[in-house]
Amino acid sequence: MGWLDRFRRVSEPERDPMDEALRSAKEGDFQAALAIWEPLARAGNARAQNNIAACFSGGHGIAENPELAAKWLKLSAAQGDPVGQRNLATLHFRGEGVEQDEAEAMRLYRLAADQGDATAQDMYSWMLADHEDYAASLAYAERAAAQGVAASMTRIGNLHHNALGVERDAGVAAEWWRKAAMLGEADGQAMLGAAHITGAGVPRDPVAALAWLLRARDGGSKLAHNFIPASTAVLSAEEREAAKLRADRPLLEEGAV
Repeated sequence: MGWLDRFRRVSEPERDPMDEALRSAKEGDFQAALAIWEPLARAGNARAQNNIAACFSGGHGIAENPELAAKWLKLSAAQGDPVGQRNLATLHFRGEGVEQDEAEAMRLYRLAADQGDATAQDMYSWMLADHEDYAASLAYAERAAAQGVAASMTRIGNLHHNALGVERDAGVAAEWWRKAAMLGEADGQAMLGAAHITGAGVPRDPVAALAWLLRARDGGSKLAHNFIPASTAVLSAEEREAAKLRADRPLLEEGAV
């Protein structure tokens, strides 16, 4: 071995096998990823256990098996891995591979949420709101929103709009809906559009209202369908066409509106 070979061996950083596995998975080579994850998971690596579970859950590189997914997630969650806790919570919420158990789902979501997992914070906030614990729902939604979760931004707007856990504030509600809308969150766009119909917290602007509602509808929001007729009824043909053109613009162009 020459001096250059020795230098390369010393200077090249060791590759993290988890990074290599993730790279393979992103490229669609789940067999290669599983070959790395399996020995690590059996040795107790919690994130590798979670990743194997994800493969069993989605049938990635291996036959789909919800029960085995749950088995691996229980190992991951027991070690305190927040992603494993959140994914096991989802299985309990849906009843996939385990018995449906909403209380256990909430317990696991909270464990992950309290470790800073944004997706778990959002889901736990949603479940708290469903149980009418609005103050706690708002607190967790704010934590998720701070990490960029648009669905939580919409929920914060809804809580302020409906005076749930806070005093009603149409302006604050519309501000949060706009933040969510600019990130492409369809229900946030629908609520912002509805606000523009009546001028609740924002200027009354039927053209802007329809534009946001059309974006929301195309993004899959069922809420949008409730407001489109009222928005359309007050507009001329030219204004409806202007709203459609505006709805087709890139979201970045709405930043100055």
